Amino acid sequence: MKNIFRIVSFLEGISYLLLLFVAVPIKYFQGNDSYVKMLGMPHGILFMLYIVLAIVIQKQMKWNFKDMVIVLLASILPFGTFYVDKKYLQ
Repeated sequence: MKNIFRIVSFLEGISYLLLLFVAVPIKYFQGNDSYVKMLGMPHGILFMLYIVLAIVIQKQMKWNFKDMVIVLLASILPFGTFYVDKKYLQ
């Protein structure tokens, strides 16, 4: 389950960065929102999967409340999921 969470964490981080630093600037500078539409749904699914899997593996990883809050907050920060992978999953 930890490996699945690591994969989802990585993909969620990549999708968030692509959405934030590629799709949104294209939307606002070029007026083309197709990239936001194309990347938004996969990112949303990966985000929800990240949250659910974090809750599921909390006991397996022996995260206390503080660690769990950090893992969950990392999902909304750019590069946060990569930090979680390095600090909590290796």
